[in-house]
Amino acid sequence: MKEKMQAIGDAMLNGFMKFASLKALVALKDGFILTMPATLIGSLFLLIANIPITGYSDWMAGIFGDEWNIGLNQVSAATFNILAIIVAVGIGYAYARNEKCDGISAGLLSLVAFFIVSPSSMVMSLDKDTLAAATDTTKHAVDVDVSGVFNQTWTGSNGIISAIIMGLLVGWVYTACIKHDLKIKMPDAVPAGVTNAFSALIPGLFVITGSAILYHLCKGFGGVSLTELIFKILQIPLQSLTDTWAGAIIIILLMSVLFWCGIHGANVVSGVVTPLLLANTLSNQKLFDAGVAPYTKANGFHYLTPQMIDCFCKFSGVGLTVGLLVAALLFAKSEQMRTVSKLSIVPGIFGINEPVIFGLPIVFNPIMLIPFILTPMVAMIIMYGAVSIGFIAPFGAVQVPWTTPPIISGFILGGWKCALLQIIIAVIAVFIYMPFVKMQDKVCLEQEQGDEEAK
Repeated sequence: MKEKMQAIGDAMLNGFMKFASLKALVALKDGFILTMPATLIGSLFLLIANIPITGYSDWMAGIFGDEWNIGLNQVSAATFNILAIIVAVGIGYAYARNEKCDGISAGLLSLVAFFIVSPSSMVMSLDKDTLAAATDTTKHAVDVDVSGVFNQTWTGSNGIISAIIMGLLVGWVYTACIKHDLKIKMPDAVPAGVTNAFSALIPGLFVITGSAILYHLCKGFGGVSLTELIFKILQIPLQSLTDTWAGAIIIILLMSVLFWCGIHGANVVSGVVTPLLLANTLSNQKLFDAGVAPYTKANGFHYLTPQMIDCFCKFSGVGLTVGLLVAALLFAKSEQMRTVSKLSIVPGIFGINEPVIFGLPIVFNPIMLIPFILTPMVAMIIMYGAVSIGFIAPFGAVQVPWTTPPIISGFILGGWKCALLQIIIAVIAVFIYMPFVKMQDKVCLEQEQGDEEAK
C-alpha cells in the first residue's frame, strides 16, 4: 500500500514538473516579469496621487492648485493602459529567447499581430455644442465612429488575454520557421542585426497574413475584432471564475501543495492566474476613477487581486511561514529549529522563505503539511471576508514590490486597516503553527539526543 501511494505521489509530482516546464507557461511567466517596471513605477505615481490619508488631496490642492495631480494621473494612465502591449511584446520575446532565437524580432511581430486583431476604431459621442461649433448648425448629440485610433480600453486590462494568445502564437510560429530554416539566409559577413531582420521576413509574412485572416473572419462573421471576441467569451468568464470564494481558496491551495512538493508553486500558479488578477486590479481602478460606490461585486468590483495574495496570504513567502519562525523562536528547544529560524527570520520579513522551506525542511515534511496549507487559506478567508463586508475597499492599480515588509505594504495599499489585518493574520499564523512546531521540535530533539549519544 505504501509503495502504491509513493508511486501515485511520484506520478503527480512528475506531472506538475512537466506542466511547470511547458514552453508556453515559461514564456508567460517570463513575459509578465517585463511588465514589472511599468506597473511598479505607475503604482508609485498613482499612490502619490491617492495617498490614503484624510485631507491629503485638499492639502495638496491648497499648495499646488486644483489640478495638482494631472501629471501623476497621466503617468499611471500611460503605464497601466498599455499593459496588453507590453505583455504581447514580452511573451513573444521570451518565447523566442528561450528557444535560442532572436527575441526582439518575435516580440515586435507579436506587437504587430496584436494590433492587427484589435479594434482600430471607436465610437465617440459628440454633444450638440461640439457639432454646432463644427458645422454651424444645432443638432442633437450623435455617436460618431472614429477610425484610425487604438482605444486604450483594449491596450490595457481588457486586451491582456488577447495579447497573451498572440504572443504565444507568434512566438511559436517564429521559432518554428527559424528552426526549420524558413528564412532568408544572409552571408556570414553580414552584421547580426541585418541578418535577424531578414530572417524575420518569412515568419513575419506568415504571422501578419494569419492575423489579417483572423481579423477579417471575426469582423465579417461576428462584427467585432478578435480581441473584443476573446474578451467577451474568454476573459470575462475566467475573471468571474477566479474572483470567487472557491477560486481564491483553490489558488492558495495549489500554491502551498506544489511548494510542499518541492515545486515553486507561486511561479506555476501565478503564471496562469496573474493575467486575470491583474485585469481585476485595472478594472477596479477604472471604477475608482469614475467614482463608483459602494465597492461591491454588484457594481462591477473584483475582490481577488494580486495584492491580496502577495501582501496578505504570503507576505513572508508561500505558507505564511512567519508563523512557523516566530513560534519556533518562542517555543523550540532543539538546536536545529532555533538555528534555522534565526537564519530565516530576516529573509522571511522580505518574503523570502526558501531557507526554512528547504532548511527545516518543509518540503515533503508530513508534520508541516497541514499548517503550511491551512494558514494561507485562513488568511485568504479573512481578506476576502474583509472586502466582502466593506471593512476595506477592493485593491486598485497600486502595486508594491513583493519584497516589501508587512505592515508597510499594508499601509501603502489600504492605510491602517490593511496594516492591522496583516498583524492579525501574522498572530493567527503563529497560533496555527504552534502545535506543529512543538511536534517538529520534539522530533528534532530526539534526533539531536540520539546523535549526541552516538558520539
